Amino acid sequence: ALALDTRLQYLAFRELKAAVDANRAKAGGLVILDVQTGEILALANWPTYNPNARNRVARDRMRNHALTDVFEPGSTLKPFTIAAALESGAVRPDTVIQTAPGSLTLGPNTIHDAHPHGALTVEQVIEKSSNVGAAKIALGLPPDTMWKTLAGAGFGTPPATGFPGEVSGRLRSAKTWKPIEQATMSYGHGLSVNLVQLARAYTVFATDGELKPATLFKTAGPTAGRPVLAPETAQVVRRMLELAVLPGGTAPRAQIAGYRVAGK
Repeated sequence: ALALDTRLQYLAFRELKAAVDANRAKAGGLVILDVQTGEILALANWPTYNPNARNRVARDRMRNHALTDVFEPGSTLKPFTIAAALESGAVRPDTVIQTAPGSLTLGPNTIHDAHPHGALTVEQVIEKSSNVGAAKIALGLPPDTMWKTLAGAGFGTPPATGFPGEVSGRLRSAKTWKPIEQATMSYGHGLSVNLVQLARAYTVFATDGELKPATLFKTAGPTAGRPVLAPETAQVVRRMLELAVLPGGTAPRAQIAGYRVAGK
């Protein structure tokens, strides 16, 4: 029996199409995971096709992009960088990172923030989504420490849903990282993921640090996972992700009345 919930699937498809239209995007994807069971409750891609009328459909539309296509995750990777730093003891949530003047130069390359902020706590680096802050935090870690957190969250390996053609994304060995590469990876450039892989990785912040198997099939209940982060680390990052959707954060429109929402 499939884990897909027909009501959630209908809503996911409807809202995804509306979001792609509203933002004039070329394409979009949406996945809903149950964090306790790892069940994929909804999975939608847009544009799509009608399987009852395949004669004039481009083959590209027939792929399940959420599992077979990869992209650079961008700022959605910052919470994992922060988690690695917190886990190693390199920083605390209230550690101050100087991000002025809104740029960081490494050799011939310069990293920029969309909006310069000056001194930020680690918490505020997530809240304000500072590239410079994330890069400075990452550069204070041994490459292998950051790699272990990313690999532990499932990056670089297929999500193992059993879907044909699902891809693993790309996470290079830490031994090959140059400082500029480690810096840009801190905010999601220089590696690739698929959408289900990214959504599954985010569940570690909701399960107090445990990564569950992702599945398209119905389960009998909560499933066992493997520990990726200490519960305290996951809880601290979850709080930071809540700040990101509150006033002063980067995504206040993600708030839902009556619910605690965390996002990036």
